[in-house]
Amino acid sequence: MLMLSMTPPLTIMLVDDEPMALRVLEAHAQKLGFVKVVFTTTSALEGLLFAQQKPVDGVFLDVQMPELTGMQFIPLLGGKASVILTTAYAQYAVQGYEYDVLDYLLKPISFERFLRAIQKLQRQRAVVDSSASPALFPPAVLFIKTEYKLVKVEHDALLYFQGGKDYTTIVTQTETLLSLTSLAQFEQSLPTSQFIRVHKSYLVAIHKIESIERQRIFLGKTVIPIGDAYKDAVMRAIGS
Repeated sequence: MLMLSMTPPLTIMLVDDEPMALRVLEAHAQKLGFVKVVFTTTSALEGLLFAQQKPVDGVFLDVQMPELTGMQFIPLLGGKASVILTTAYAQYAVQGYEYDVLDYLLKPISFERFLRAIQKLQRQRAVVDSSASPALFPPAVLFIKTEYKLVKVEHDALLYFQGGKDYTTIVTQTETLLSLTSLAQFEQSLPTSQFIRVHKSYLVAIHKIESIERQRIFLGKTVIPIGDAYKDAVMRAIGS
């Protein structure tokens, strides 16, 4: 079991109409001593009722369910918890941005991928917790694997990622890095509230966007296209 010093533990709820999918998530959570599963259900309605009555940090929510779909569930939740979508269909990722979900996990969900989602949940709770001490929660960082080493970059220094055929270019405020890590992997590792996919080849730091004109994003002198499939999600992310 992986133990981290955190009080109180992260509380999560698991909602999926497939019992096997719930067992996988429960098994992953049991490996983490700082995560507590407070409710598990195959019924979206039961999950919604529980979340409205008792606070939880995060909801792992299946997209396709018979009573309520995940996209119908989220507005009814009313922002009472962060939502991590679980789905077998990658196309829901863009729609997830529109609902400001914290993360989306593609089934089958590995422990490593589950852990990254939990880490996002940790970081988000640290940000919103007004009593959190800055000394206990240092700036969020991303370790980027280059050809010869791991380079630590603070999230606030990241500008954008450009995916290529064999590598990803990472542009920060001070340097440009090349990594064999795919753009999709970077997207999965970063909080969706701060970074957004704007094109099949580009992932952008939302707070670094200076202006948008004619489906083009301006980051200083850099111009990045907005793909048609991502246009609505981008406008929602910036509040337009």
